[in-house]
Amino acid sequence: MIRKFLRNLVDHHPPHGNLVHMFTAALVGAGTGLAAVFFIRLIVFIQLIAFTKAEFFSSLLGYGTFIFVPVLGGLVVGPIVAFWAAEAKGHGVPEVMQAIVLHGGRIRPRVVLAKIMASAICIGTGGSAGREGPIIQVGSALGSIAGQWLHLSNEQIKNLVACGAAAGIAATFNAPIAGVAFASEVLMTEMQVSMFGNVAIASVAASIVSRVYLGARPAFDLPSYVLNSPWEILLYVVLGLLAALVGIMFTRMLNFSETLFDNLKVPLTLKPAIGALCLGLLGFAYLRLGGSIYHNAEDFRLGMPLIENIPHVFGTGFTFIEKVLQGKESFLLLLILIFLKPLATSFTLGSGNSGGVFAPSLFTGAMLGGAFGYTVKAIFPDIAGGVGAYALVGMAAVFAAAAHAPFTSMLIVFEMSNDYHMILPLMATAMVASTFSQWLHPESIYTLKLSKRGVRLETGRDLDVMQGVNVEEVMAHSPVTVHKDQSVADLYATFQETNLRGFPVMSSDEDLYGMVTLQDMERTLSEYDNIKKLKIGDITTTNPVTVFPDEPVWTAIRRMAPRDLARLPVVSRHASTKLVGLISRSEILQAYEVGLMRRQHSQLVHDRMALRKMVDIKFREIRIRKDTPLVGKSVADLRIPHGVNLVSIERKDGTVYIPHGGTKIEVGDLITLLVRQARIDEVKKIFEGHNEQ
Repeated sequence: MIRKFLRNLVDHHPPHGNLVHMFTAALVGAGTGLAAVFFIRLIVFIQLIAFTKAEFFSSLLGYGTFIFVPVLGGLVVGPIVAFWAAEAKGHGVPEVMQAIVLHGGRIRPRVVLAKIMASAICIGTGGSAGREGPIIQVGSALGSIAGQWLHLSNEQIKNLVACGAAAGIAATFNAPIAGVAFASEVLMTEMQVSMFGNVAIASVAASIVSRVYLGARPAFDLPSYVLNSPWEILLYVVLGLLAALVGIMFTRMLNFSETLFDNLKVPLTLKPAIGALCLGLLGFAYLRLGGSIYHNAEDFRLGMPLIENIPHVFGTGFTFIEKVLQGKESFLLLLILIFLKPLATSFTLGSGNSGGVFAPSLFTGAMLGGAFGYTVKAIFPDIAGGVGAYALVGMAAVFAAAAHAPFTSMLIVFEMSNDYHMILPLMATAMVASTFSQWLHPESIYTLKLSKRGVRLETGRDLDVMQGVNVEEVMAHSPVTVHKDQSVADLYATFQETNLRGFPVMSSDEDLYGMVTLQDMERTLSEYDNIKKLKIGDITTTNPVTVFPDEPVWTAIRRMAPRDLARLPVVSRHASTKLVGLISRSEILQAYEVGLMRRQHSQLVHDRMALRKMVDIKFREIRIRKDTPLVGKSVADLRIPHGVNLVSIERKDGTVYIPHGGTKIEVGDLITLLVRQARIDEVKKIFEGHNEQ
């Protein structure tokens, strides 16, 4: 009843519909805030059991406790991601991005509980991961569930997903402005102004809930920092360049670990435990070398206690970050942790455990900034400020480099520290780190995982349409080829015969030798007086740009663009010189049509499923036979009564049309009708004698 009322407001009363959207966004934000509170307190509870209450572990195993507990957690997480919800695996944000681009923002409801449980167990038992990724995914799932429950459009569901993601950041870090920035910078770069307002409302609602239950204090209790000298900005620029390299290292390290564990011939249920074992061994070695002493926990801000002297590579590491920001740790320790923390996170998340990468990247940035601060303080004592200031800015810089999100990074660190004086160094360093990182490594820590699946997120809707169309579906499978030992005169004749403008050139072994185009031919005719002795191989472009048949069409477009190429040879993934086809601009246009058709068909199927749930409305699918008198008639001639909608006509070749009055009925058409219960008998009379599917 409530759903029907709200749905009616959205459909028929636009001003009230906007209020419904705002109200729904606020509910999603508040729900995400409550989920964040529950999640953080669940981590507290698990940590309490795993490290402080189970004293027999430490008395029996000693330092081995820090191997046993993470492995135990991994053994519990494995079945959750294997049997309950595979989306709970890893750091969550790529799955949200994929849902927005490919699935209209639709996320399965089971993801909410699965992600909370898997991530809380992972982090609570020492996993090197953050809280933000899980809460972003949980908030996004709550937004998606709300949108699906109200039967909203794809764009509206996507907006609620962004609302949930922003709320997740706001609730986890007490940073509502950064939450909005994250949603607009990372998830939805084309967000409309009206939708932006919904995201802001959700972020504020989540932050209010978080402050009620977890307190309104900033995440870090810091002294006030100031810019020591205008020349100090140059030092921060250098820090930004270093942060770009560290951010790329973090991204590549995590990607390598994910690939390694994906290829590991071990059941998914056991992979998180194997990663946890690697993490435990790393922590054990760190403790033995560092000589730390294990003892009880102390409370941590936002209600999250961490065992102070467990390995610093465990957990989110926020307690240790605060010490670094206060300048209390040694240079050598910070230098070591720049490399050990990304390694620990890669073991944790690459193996299939659940958690976020936000906190580990902030930790790594603090270590880099602190080590850099010690260095420049020794070299430029009159210019350089405090070590903590560099650690604070380093946090923003490394995340900006890894996530390619400079505005989010500077805002979140600003809100976590509540120190306006550092905004100039934050802005400069984050922008330098992000720009340099994107120049060296186009994929971010969030998009690299998706790019391996053939999902491209950064270039707009047209390429998004073709993400689901592979090269092999539209390429020419038997292209016209020439041989490198043929004469240029033969090539000229082939151009004349085929009217084509380029050919793959084959070697004597029938391997791909290169590509030759009409432009190559014309250039040869203008440069040489006598072409009789020239062979095709003499004017061929060798080592051509190629594409694999199982890659999406957008990959071919991306490789064509820098040189303005009109065609690419398609080669086997197993033998780079074996030609299997050719893709040109005409095939790319065909791919665009295929992609649009698939998107329309997918949307149509979803709409049918949603409409079938309506009590008073039924679907009827009717196949038009050869002997029906309706063949050749237009839709207008059918005189369909009021209360009956002709939804679609699917031709025999699979093409789906949205019909209009002049659309002709053909043999083999599958006609889909949306019929009110009271009109079913009339429809049967109109289509009497036809096969209902």
